[in-house]
Amino acid sequence: MAWYQEWFDRDEYELVYHRRDEREAEQVVDLIERLVRPAPGSEILDVGCGRGRHARVLARRGYRVTGIDVAARALQIARERADAEGLHTVRFLQHDMREPLCRTCFDGVVNLFTAFGFFEDDADHLRALQAMATALRPGGWLVQDFLNAEYVQRHLVPRDRFQLDGIEVVQERWIENGRVNKRIRLRRNGAEQVFYESVRLLRLEDFQKLYQEAGLDLQATLGDYTGRPFTSESPRLILYARKAAV
Repeated sequence: MAWYQEWFDRDEYELVYHRRDEREAEQVVDLIERLVRPAPGSEILDVGCGRGRHARVLARRGYRVTGIDVAARALQIARERADAEGLHTVRFLQHDMREPLCRTCFDGVVNLFTAFGFFEDDADHLRALQAMATALRPGGWLVQDFLNAEYVQRHLVPRDRFQLDGIEVVQERWIENGRVNKRIRLRRNGAEQVFYESVRLLRLEDFQKLYQEAGLDLQATLGDYTGRPFTSESPRLILYARKAAV
């Protein structure tokens, strides 16, 4: 089983990423609305939606949202949270991002919080972007939020730790074979669980090539959730692209 199939389904995932909250998701969607100006009621596909943090914000703002992910448990949580809010314009489906969900059926696609770069074979990254492009209607838009490889390499923290709810979380990071890797150790009452993450350090030039092959026209690159221009020192690489109108 690939690391992302196991890790994203675990309840411990939310413990490790507890600082990624609704306020951050609202900020990301604010940026998308300023950047793209989606039409009211647009149909939006959230690729790698996880527990639906961004999908629910989009649904609250009146968009019709479909979230897809491979993690069944994460999707169950997403559905429960959407139901608790009475959000009826969002649905969640278990689906591999490398396979097209449909053809020309969405106005926009979002792929947020580094929900990309997981695969060992770069051909699978192209397949995923081609699937996103296939789902877009002519003239449709894509916003992709990824890490900035240069920033990660300069500012990598090899090890950190914190405690929450009686659990000690130790995170160890290293770069190897063009990927940033993380080992996550969770310790409680003398027992330890270990999980891994591994993400390809794709750079802007890699995305430019992938977008060209997928039939996407890159419109803008931003460096953080406030919308600052992208530079080598930006913490994020946020890409806005369009599918050809014809």
